[in-house]
Amino acid sequence: MNIVKKPLTPRIPSQRRRDVVENDAFAAFARRIIRAHGRRVADGDVEALRDLVALSSAIDQAITDAVVGLRAFGYSWTEIGQRLGISRQAAQQRWGDRP
Repeated sequence: MNIVKKPLTPRIPSQRRRDVVENDAFAAFARRIIRAHGRRVADGDVEALRDLVALSSAIDQAITDAVVGLRAFGYSWTEIGQRLGISRQAAQQRWGDRP
């Protein structure tokens, strides 16, 4: 049982980081699947085009969810922007109005 009240306990950087399990391999797998789907459409499966576009929307939503989660976890706009290769201002403008 955790008896520490979260609002009263400041987060320190070491508490923010979670163990990452096979994150690079998982991302590479997802990229392979998406590229394969694109090749399938390119090979004449016009019916799958709509599904490919829906994947794009799902990825955009996943990125938004990830950024919102990182902010709730205590990461700054600067840290998020650095990981994305954009300024903190650009990150905040794109995702800052989310709950």
